[in-house]
Amino acid sequence: MKLLVTGGAGFIGSAVVRLAVARGHQVVNLDALTYAANLANVAPVADSPLYAFQQADIRDRAALDAAFATHQPDIVLHLAAESHVDRSIDGPADFIDTNITGTFNMLEAARKYWQAAGRPDSFRFHHVSTDEVFGSLPADPSVQFTEATAYDPRSPYSASKAASDHLVRAWSETYGLPVVLSNCSNNYGPYHFPEKLIPVVILNALAGRALPIYGDGSNIRDWLYVEDHADALLLVATKGALGRSYNIGGENERTNLQLVHTICAILDRLRPRDTGAYADLITFVTDRPGHDARYAIDPTRIRAELGWRPSVTVEEGLERTVRWYLENEAWWRPLLGRQGVGQRLGRAAP
Repeated sequence: MKLLVTGGAGFIGSAVVRLAVARGHQVVNLDALTYAANLANVAPVADSPLYAFQQADIRDRAALDAAFATHQPDIVLHLAAESHVDRSIDGPADFIDTNITGTFNMLEAARKYWQAAGRPDSFRFHHVSTDEVFGSLPADPSVQFTEATAYDPRSPYSASKAASDHLVRAWSETYGLPVVLSNCSNNYGPYHFPEKLIPVVILNALAGRALPIYGDGSNIRDWLYVEDHADALLLVATKGALGRSYNIGGENERTNLQLVHTICAILDRLRPRDTGAYADLITFVTDRPGHDARYAIDPTRIRAELGWRPSVTVEEGLERTVRWYLENEAWWRPLLGRQGVGQRLGRAAP
């Protein structure tokens, strides 16, 4: 089976690429190599005869047509996206161009290819999205996002992903394009670009810098280990019912403050400070505009229909993640100089 993975040099996309190659699939990694992409993420499989890389931008329709014609994939896993909420607040245009127009281009390129091939039953287009399209939940733990939850995006990022989800469903209904969709909770793990909360906390702690937490740290997220997510994505792509969407969650809800304290405790054990504890560095900063209070996914459908559950608890996953960053400074050190890394973004007034 040949997979075309867009955004395969990114955080989640590279986890999919590594796992798919390990399972014996042919993989074409199509990536524009923007600021958050890193070919070092796929170095473990770069020499495999099953792996191929093509640099192309999903905003470039001609390049996409050429990629489909050249590689003739059986399945598309569309992960390429601008994904950092704070950056979307400061510069929403890139999110509209990539997440909406780019997804439109992917759908049209896939439709042209699929129709020219005689509409094979084996072809699938898997669109990978986020739980942020559903908006914000109350603190009540009995309330979770399901696949039937109404969309209520509250940031330029989540609005652009919601729009792309709607496009995918429309192409399925209007043109019969065989699609599946998935919406995931917050991912974390190895190769996470150092602008998101968990790598920021780990790397700031190692440098003895403040550990910034928005507001009072009470915002709740459901944390999904990235390698668990990659496993679920391959399952949905190959076994999911056409036209169906699947919510993929980690079943690991934590407040941001709880999460940071857990990371600090792991670091205290693995690499103690000369004086004091890492939690001494925690600093509360002004919240970002439109910060959703809580995300939580109900994974009943993917569990019942496909038999999938996450295998890693957040404590196990954070231990693995912290150890990986401690052992892979050669990977993260060069990324600290990339545009916007280490700066406070998302300050724009609502």
